[in-house]
Amino acid sequence: MQLENTAAIVTGGASGLGAATAQALADRGAAVYAFDLAGAIEQAEQLKGVTYVPVDVTDPEQVQAAVDTAASGLEPLRTVVNCAGIAPSARILSKKGVHDLALYAKVVQVNLIGTFNVMALAAEKIAATEALDHGQRGVVINTASVAAYEGQIGQAAYASSKGGVVGLNLPAARDLAQYGIRVNTIAPGIVETPMLATVSEEFRAGLAAGVPFPQRLGRPDEYAQLALFLITHDYLNGEVVRMDGALRMAPR
Repeated sequence: MQLENTAAIVTGGASGLGAATAQALADRGAAVYAFDLAGAIEQAEQLKGVTYVPVDVTDPEQVQAAVDTAASGLEPLRTVVNCAGIAPSARILSKKGVHDLALYAKVVQVNLIGTFNVMALAAEKIAATEALDHGQRGVVINTASVAAYEGQIGQAAYASSKGGVVGLNLPAARDLAQYGIRVNTIAPGIVETPMLATVSEEFRAGLAAGVPFPQRLGRPDEYAQLALFLITHDYLNGEVVRMDGALRMAPR
């Protein structure tokens, strides 16, 4: 699918995977709308070709307004990449007591429901665009995690939210096929993102040592490269692709 002179939405676009993907899409000639929290946008490096839209993906009205903005320009909306996510850690039962239910609900709200709602509302706009070759109109890339398959101790909320994204992938691809919209999902392993910024070099080295090959952490630009491949390869649909260096997570 051609990206030049089209519009693209990237959630979590102010940093990490989202910022790298926003840059990659802009470099390919897309008009990129980066959705993120206002505070994150204020701290972000402003990328050329990227319009920053303050939006909380858990707020349906904000998401609708932001999607309307992305679809209102001269370029037809063709691409959505959902990168927004949070990863707090808490055990179901610990010395502090039972897992906080509000925290669990928030993780699911951001990672799964936010992903679903951005996809659904954007799909409505993409479906209204002119069909291209073979009836294609656009593509959605969602972000899961290897935790969807091998959730570690303390990842009950995160793993189940990302497992939901994996489970969403195929029915979403089937639902949206009639509108010429493909849906694929990337399940990253351990990637060097702001989520890891607070940990020590020693801890990062330990994480990297657990990756079979290449024995290092992933890079956001590698996620962006894979996203571009899935976007531009017109016959890839309904797939979940692990990007993890053959990592299989241990219990802790």
